[in-house]
Amino acid sequence: MGQTATPLSTARSVDPVNTARPMGRILVVEDDPAVQKALKRLFETEGYLVEVQGNGKAALDSIQSTPPAAIILDLRLPKLSGQDLCKEVKAQSPSLPIVVLSATTDVSDKVLLLELGADDYVTKPFSPRELLARVRAALRHTSRTASVSVVTFDGISVDVKKMEVQRDGKVVVLTAQEFKTLQFLVQNADRVISRDELLNEVWGYQNYPSTRTVDNHILKLRQKLERDPASPVHFRTVHGMGYKFVR
Repeated sequence: MGQTATPLSTARSVDPVNTARPMGRILVVEDDPAVQKALKRLFETEGYLVEVQGNGKAALDSIQSTPPAAIILDLRLPKLSGQDLCKEVKAQSPSLPIVVLSATTDVSDKVLLLELGADDYVTKPFSPRELLARVRAALRHTSRTASVSVVTFDGISVDVKKMEVQRDGKVVVLTAQEFKTLQFLVQNADRVISRDELLNEVWGYQNYPSTRTVDNHILKLRQKLERDPASPVHFRTVHGMGYKFVR
């Protein structure tokens, strides 16, 4: 891929843990052998089992056979692109964490991947500590939401596992990011949430292009789920502070 691989000596700098108790299987989807080796060492040092796949098609076959705990996904892959793989995986397993690893710094690529459902985005050359922290955060988010199955309010049913929303018995189509925004709001009902918190928790990183992104997603949720979007009952604006979901 023409990128300078993260030095293995850097990967060794993370705090060691007892590797006798595997913490789950991480699937690394990356075609650069040097980066594969660095990532494998990094996560094995932290107690994870690591599987490496060098192309998108082989990765998809592996995921469908035995889903991992999380996926680290390079964008530029042979046989099946990272974008297509991300879309396919999230369509089949919405709650499976995906952290994208890419050489591109193009903001439009970040927006596209997050809209497709990726949980986070790290740009090469990457900091091993930062990547490790982001994967852990994605895993924590999954474990927090795993126990929640269905949330209902005002004729609306939100099925977290199926990533499905119904209103008066009819399916409401939401994008991946609209659903993740909705999920975070309903799981934090009656609490005022700032735009920055929504960006950090839903989009997964701090330097998102604009907090207007949050406003646009709240607007879409109101249009799709409120009885009267112009006078929202459930998705309320708290002026100067952020938003609050009320059942």
